Amino acid sequence: MKLKVQDFSNTPGARYRTDGNSSGEEFYESMLRDSYRTALEKREKLIVNLDGTEGYATSFLDEAFGRLAEEFGVEEVLKTLEIISTEEPDWVEEIRSYILERREAK
Repeated sequence: MKLKVQDFSNTPGARYRTDGNSSGEEFYESMLRDSYRTALEKREKLIVNLDGTEGYATSFLDEAFGRLAEEFGVEEVLKTLEIISTEEPDWVEEIRSYILERREAK
């Protein structure tokens, strides 16, 4: 299964809806969570492509992907989720760190 953040917004915003348009919270609630659930049900990987946007606030990435780990569990997310970016490969490791932080928080 594939999901492109660009289909959500070319200009992802900050963490919360209250921070403005195209927030990480909105992306999580409107696209990422349901796509992830579908991938789990089908026992497939969810491939999230980060390319094609004007960039990301760290708060957007932390909210969307960290929250995914909180809801579904760090180990499950690491097995099911694949993040790709040819434009900014560092984003992949940054998101992984946000996911792993949820393990330490518990």
